[in-house]
Amino acid sequence: MTDYDGALDAAIDTLHREGRYRTFIDIERRRGQFPHATWTRPDGTEADITVWCGNDYLGMGQHPVVLQAMHEAVDAAGAGSGGTRNISGTTVYHKRLEAELADLHGKDAALLFTSAYIANDATLSTLPKLFPGLIIYSDALNHASMIEGVRRNGGAKRIFRHNDVNHLRELLQADDPAAPKLIAFESVYSMDGDFGPIEAICDLADEFGALTYVDEVHAVGMYGPRGAGVAERDRLMHRLDIINGTLAKAYGVMGGYIAASAKMCDAIRSYAPGFIFTTSLPPSIAAGAAASVAHLKRDRALRDLHQERAASLKLRLRGLGLPIIDHGSHIVPVHVGDPVKCKMISDRLLSDHGVYVQPINFPTVPRGTERLRFTPSPVHTPDMLDGLVRAMDNLWSQCALSRRQASA
Repeated sequence: MTDYDGALDAAIDTLHREGRYRTFIDIERRRGQFPHATWTRPDGTEADITVWCGNDYLGMGQHPVVLQAMHEAVDAAGAGSGGTRNISGTTVYHKRLEAELADLHGKDAALLFTSAYIANDATLSTLPKLFPGLIIYSDALNHASMIEGVRRNGGAKRIFRHNDVNHLRELLQADDPAAPKLIAFESVYSMDGDFGPIEAICDLADEFGALTYVDEVHAVGMYGPRGAGVAERDRLMHRLDIINGTLAKAYGVMGGYIAASAKMCDAIRSYAPGFIFTTSLPPSIAAGAAASVAHLKRDRALRDLHQERAASLKLRLRGLGLPIIDHGSHIVPVHVGDPVKCKMISDRLLSDHGVYVQPINFPTVPRGTERLRFTPSPVHTPDMLDGLVRAMDNLWSQCALSRRQASA
C-alpha cells in the first residue's frame, strides 16, 4: 500500500529543508488606512504593520469611487452573478466593464475572466483550436499562466531567450512560412521589473505574419496617458492583436480580461472551456472594476505619484549599496541570493520592524536569485519609506550580506 501521508510529509519537508516553505501571513486591511494593516501573530496577538509587497499598486481597493459602485451594485443586484456567462450570468455590469476595457485599449471588444491567470491559460490553450497548426513563440520568462496555456494547447511551441529578439527571429525563420504563428510576451516582467521590447517584437510579427499577444498585467492602470499600459505609453496598442490585463492589481478589485477584435473575443468565448464553464464575476466586482478603470483613465496624477514613490525607494536603497534590480519600472526587487537569508530578513522585517514583504524564492525565480520584492504605492508616505530603509540597512548588516552597485 502506498504511504500517502508519508509522501506528503516528504514533499513538505523538502520545502522546509531548502528554506522555501511558504507561510501565509494573516493580515487584516482596513479601508482608509492602506497600506497599514493588522497582523495576527502565530500566538494570536496582533501587531500593526505596513504592507510593502501588495499588488493593489495604486490603493484603488479603498477608493471611494470603487466602493460606492460596489455598494450600489450589491444593493441593486445582490451578491453572486447566478451562473456562467452563457447561462444567466451576463449582466449590465459585465457588459459595462467590457465596454470600458475595450475603450481603454482601443479595441473592438473585451472579454472578462475570473482572473488574469485564467484569461491567459484559457486563451492561449484555445488559440490552436481556432488556428490549426499554430506555432506559439513564448518568452522564456513568461508568467506561469502563459506557460500553462501554451503547454496545454497541444500545439507547437518555441521558447525564445528572454527579450532576445535575435533569437526570436532565428526561431521564426526556421519554421514553415505558411504556418500560423503567435508571439506571446509581457510588457513588464514582475520579478525583475524589466520591460518587453514591444516595438521590436511587433516588427518581427509583421515581417513573419504572426499574431501578437501581450500580457500587460503589471502595467495596466499605471502606464500610458489613460493607464492602458506600456503599449499605450509607447503608442503601440494598435499593433497588438490580443492584450491581457488584470483588474486585481492597479484597479484594486479582481478578475482578468483580454481585449482584441470582436471576432477574436467572440471565438474565444465560444471555444474556451475556462470561459464557458466558469461562473461569472459577481456584479459588485464588475461594477467596482468598471468604476476603477473609468477613474484611472483620468487620474494621471496618481500614476505620476506612484512612479515618484518607486524612484525614491530605489534611490534610497541604492544609496545604502543594496543590490537592487532597476529597469525603470515601479517594481523594486532587492537581490539576496540565498533562500534562508531571504526568508530570515522577511521574518525579521515583520516581527521586529512591522514591515511586511514576502520572500521570493524558487520556483518563482531561479535558485541563487532569491529576492525581496517591494511594491511602493502612492499611499506609502515618506515616513513609511524612512522606516523601511532603516530596517533594511540594519538587517542587511546583521545578515552579513554584501553591498554593491545596483544591477540593471
